[in-house]
Amino acid sequence: MRVTHRLASQSLAAIPAEAAWAEAMGYEAISKNETAHDSFIPLTLAATSTTRAMLQTSVAIAFPRSPMIAAYTARDLQDLSKGRFRLGLGTQVKGHIERRFSTSWESPGPRLREYVQALKSIWAAWETGERLDYQGKHYQFSLMTPFFSPGSGEYPPPPVFTAAVNAYNCQVAGEVADGLMLHSLTSPEYVRDVVRPALARGAERAGRDAGNITVSGGGFLITGPNKVSLRAAQAEVRRRIAFYASTRTYHSVLAPHGFEEIGQRLHEMSLRGEWGEMGELVSDEMLHAFAVSGEYDEIAGEFAKRYGGLVDEASFTLYSEQPPNEVELRRIIRDFRDL
Repeated sequence: MRVTHRLASQSLAAIPAEAAWAEAMGYEAISKNETAHDSFIPLTLAATSTTRAMLQTSVAIAFPRSPMIAAYTARDLQDLSKGRFRLGLGTQVKGHIERRFSTSWESPGPRLREYVQALKSIWAAWETGERLDYQGKHYQFSLMTPFFSPGSGEYPPPPVFTAAVNAYNCQVAGEVADGLMLHSLTSPEYVRDVVRPALARGAERAGRDAGNITVSGGGFLITGPNKVSLRAAQAEVRRRIAFYASTRTYHSVLAPHGFEEIGQRLHEMSLRGEWGEMGELVSDEMLHAFAVSGEYDEIAGEFAKRYGGLVDEASFTLYSEQPPNEVELRRIIRDFRDL
């Protein structure tokens, strides 16, 4: 199983060293999210200090960027990394798209489908030199002269992964994407009963083999050297679960477990700005649903028990009061890679 490290450095200057360290630890992929910082620039720096690890945006927010802009940036990163780049795209939620990015929010699932199709049409035009002609409801591209085309690349166009929570967007991934990235707020039951069936429906609709579509993720991972350390680390994960569960877009994940009422209460608390108290509403049952816990020598096995056969890759962001030393960390990563 491929294991991904999520870059944590807030300083761009620290990114190359962190990426090199992650590769040396045995991580096979390095990702960067897009919250308080851009996701592409850190990976550009990571490409200069690594030679083997896959580099992925997890995620770049799609709609504020034209597919043409994303196509150019992804192509440049694919060239710079010598074929190691993977473009991960997400829709974000309505409030952020409209109020943080001042961009329109309309039919996010169908629009994401067109976004990926448009990307692949642009890349194909560059590769073949054929006329660019993508005509969709949300995106239309028909102009690409030789002056603006980078031409055929030394490496194939990068794979495109899309993030999804609801069943419709999982189906979209099955139709057009090379992989599906799960949200951190997920559970084995939700992946088995909602994500996988929707992905299969999308693949069947497009005449594709769902087995060729990579699924990455698998909830929160809590680990430590002993049970006391696990309990200490759980407090931070409770806060993170509460944060995501307060967003109504993610309430579809709560429903199969009967946590809809808690989700509504968390949403109301978020509107009042009661962020510090929200984690107290996350019960042990809710924590267990969305997090995998285990001591250092148990965590990979516990993950396999919960997500074996459901995901192909693990996003290994550890929540631990006492981070493992490098020898221990290498062993944990090997345990995951051997799953």
